[in-house]
Amino acid sequence: MRLEDMIMISVDDHVVEPADMFERHAPAAYKDRCPRVRRKKDGSDVWTWEGRQIPNIGLNAVAGRPPEEYGMEPTAFEQLRTGCYDVHERIRDMNVNGVLASMCFPSFPGFTGALFAGHEDKALALAMLQAYNDWHIDEWCGTYPGRFIPLALPPIWDPKRMADEVRRVAKKGCHAISFTENPEAHGLPSFHDPHWDPFWTACCDENTTVCIHIGSGKGMAFTSMDAPVDVMITVQPINIFSCASDLLWSRVLRKFDGLKIALSEGGIGWIPYFLERVDYVYKHHKAWTFQDFGGKLPSEVFREHIVTCFIDDKVGVAMRDKIGIDNITWECDYPHSDTTWPNAPETLWESLAGLPESDVNKISHENAMRSFQFAPFSHIPREECTVGALRAQAKDVDLTPKSQGGKPPSDLASGFVTTKDVTTQLATVYSTPVDE
Repeated sequence: MRLEDMIMISVDDHVVEPADMFERHAPAAYKDRCPRVRRKKDGSDVWTWEGRQIPNIGLNAVAGRPPEEYGMEPTAFEQLRTGCYDVHERIRDMNVNGVLASMCFPSFPGFTGALFAGHEDKALALAMLQAYNDWHIDEWCGTYPGRFIPLALPPIWDPKRMADEVRRVAKKGCHAISFTENPEAHGLPSFHDPHWDPFWTACCDENTTVCIHIGSGKGMAFTSMDAPVDVMITVQPINIFSCASDLLWSRVLRKFDGLKIALSEGGIGWIPYFLERVDYVYKHHKAWTFQDFGGKLPSEVFREHIVTCFIDDKVGVAMRDKIGIDNITWECDYPHSDTTWPNAPETLWESLAGLPESDVNKISHENAMRSFQFAPFSHIPREECTVGALRAQAKDVDLTPKSQGGKPPSDLASGFVTTKDVTTQLATVYSTPVDE
């Protein structure tokens, strides 16, 4: 098999929502209360809603920018690569990267729609959340059938409404919904509480996979204020380890046989140790902790329920049989700072070259198609879905890095960017007034 023959589906990318996204999808009664984009005095664009402002933070959309400009500064739409927020240009950026399809997590509402969940008027919150889902499914994904895996946001404040939304969007062909890695961090019951049972039931009924993205609980993981920001960037993915433990030892995976949960952007290299550890704990401690996996090992239950993904994880791919070859998917993370765009095929091929073709196909696209009820070949002939075929359509896409005036934190007393530098910059972002 050649690199050019791969078919690549990314299960974790991101969209910077366009300013007009609510115009065609918000109910008439709430047209005047939709989130809106406004220009700040520092020249950046922010979403504003009911007294809150949410900027587009630099690291969330740095594709196409020189790495030395990466940072946490706020950005205006004109500073971003157009593919971040324009679906037509996103397709071109996917083509030049050889990527057939993409699942796009939200930006300004938060991974689980926390912006909407925090509003006291839950009728307004639900209307805005459903308008978001309709825009995402019908417009962002619907404009190019076969190129996007739709992903819905949940009305996380009410599990019965969550179940209703799972069923509503499933009728639209959406079989993925975002959830948090730590409900208690949002002031909600934990995974161990039957509070969430209506949601889990609906996901099982509709074959909907629950997508849990890193940082969807307490946010970024800082060890200390004077630690280099590299520490946060390093540990953030593997923090999903805690979520995996919480889920596996909860009643959820044993009670809901058909439930599938995707650990998004968590990597896979840690999983063989994790599975060894949970089996060891079970065997050594079940007599007094009263855990019962019904004749199975915890590692077996994990493989039955959990979908994993990686950006660049050679160690994990080498240990794929210990993880479960049918559980592994791939991600590009466009347009975030960890993305492998526009060289994703070359980066992935370093891990997959020499593997059996069946393993390559499972990791690069087949597992994603099965896990998210996604059938791109019903819209696009398979021969037009390969890296080579897609790149042939994108020969005019400009890949020259473009300076957009961004900058990392300055005046660094330590000589490198620390957590304090980043949080100070973020505080400045949020305190800058919005132009009237």
